[in-house]
Amino acid sequence: MEEKVIVQEKIVLPKPRKSPILAFLLSFFFPFGVGPFYNGEVVKGFVYLVIFAGLVTMQQHGDAQPFAGIVLGAFYIFQIIDSVNVANRINRRALLGGEVEEEEAVLTPEAVTAGSVFWGVLLIALGGILLLGNFEVISYKTILDFWPVVVIVI
Repeated sequence: MEEKVIVQEKIVLPKPRKSPILAFLLSFFFPFGVGPFYNGEVVKGFVYLVIFAGLVTMQQHGDAQPFAGIVLGAFYIFQIIDSVNVANRINRRALLGGEVEEEEAVLTPEAVTAGSVFWGVLLIALGGILLLGNFEVISYKTILDFWPVVVIVI
């Protein structure tokens, strides 16, 4: 009696080069460029260090509050997301064995051409004017003097 030997072929994938979890943790606990340094992006790490130092300095020296605090929080979240995305991109390149075209161009959905941008631009302009009024760059009296312009534009 002849026995059949079935050999199963294993596919061994190379270990990913960068851990997205470690990139997240480094960026979360050390938000001054350690995530990009871990990913091998030294220039970006130094740029993040300068941006972070500048934003922290603006917190105590300057009249940029609360804007500087909001920008610091946004930068903190951005650099965490960026470090994780770069680590994932490095891993995809390692798995595919070379250069991979940028996924942003592939994954971006087509822009919707129907409709108008009028209301979006109007709301952004209104928000900007009211923000300037809140920070007393312009007075609300000046804004109210130009209310007929809004009627003309609409």
